[in-house]
Amino acid sequence: MQRDTVIFDFGGVITSSPFEAFNRLERERNLPTDFIRKVNALSPDDNAWARFERAEIDSAGFDASFSQEAKALGHELRGEDVLAVLAGDIRPRMVHALDWLKRHGYHLGCITNNVPAGEGAGMERSRERAKAVTEVLARFDCVLESSKVGVRKPDPRIYQMMLDHFAKPAAACVYLDDLGINCKPAAGLGMHAIKVTGEAQALDDLADALGVEKGLF
Repeated sequence: MQRDTVIFDFGGVITSSPFEAFNRLERERNLPTDFIRKVNALSPDDNAWARFERAEIDSAGFDASFSQEAKALGHELRGEDVLAVLAGDIRPRMVHALDWLKRHGYHLGCITNNVPAGEGAGMERSRERAKAVTEVLARFDCVLESSKVGVRKPDPRIYQMMLDHFAKPAAACVYLDDLGINCKPAAGLGMHAIKVTGEAQALDDLADALGVEKGLF
């Protein structure tokens, strides 16, 4: 079956990885490397991060809950400090790829785990940067935000929502995400899943998945 629908994660795919910003914050605070990811890995379905991404708590609740979880692991770190560095930088080649795909008739979707803080799906604190994110998101035919639909990846339901929107079989779709745990449900439904480790790798793998020449986007 010809693949004519491409579904992107946002943070870590369209933008640089938030994990890079987390590591910088950890270095600044003399925290162990990947400490923030360790906090977020505890009780992954009902910790502060998971509840915030489903909009079950507000930013003040996240600040308090994350702080408690960090303290339980032996370190002081406010949730608010993590939110302050969350948004990544937009990757220009990814935006170029979106434009190329749009011009050539592909359907574009975005599934993002985000939180009801900052400006829009990119969770930007700066209005100027939020405007740039909004302009990128306008290229998609459908954007599903966990904080708005109340379901977050890797719950298969959010992927099915996207398939239902496009009325497409999973086999017609390519899905890109920087987390393997989020790629698995997409692949399980029958999508061609690409784990993103870098911008060039992602675009080369996407070209292969679509059967087009590398370097076109």
